[in-house]
Amino acid sequence: MADSNEGPRGPRREPEGDGGYNAGMAVFSYIIGGIIVWSLIGWGLDTLLKTHWIVLVGALLGIAGGLYLAGKHGLFTQQRHSATSQPPDNGVEDDGDH
Repeated sequence: MADSNEGPRGPRREPEGDGGYNAGMAVFSYIIGGIIVWSLIGWGLDTLLKTHWIVLVGALLGIAGGLYLAGKHGLFTQQRHSATSQPPDNGVEDDGDH
């Protein structure tokens, strides 16, 4: 049975780097998604209540909600370690016989 970590050309490599691009795209998606959803809710309420200002409140609420979700998921913190990082080599070889 094939290992789930193996692709058609051998073992899969983990992507290098800290995923800053992916985190940025997630933050962008949360904010844009929040603006769209809450603006549509505000537009619907504006239509029902015959007003013109609730859509703006909805857009601002969407921005705040997107930023809250991004912070809640820890997307604003920087991770400085890499998946392939190794301890520093101090020049001493360890043969395991102590």
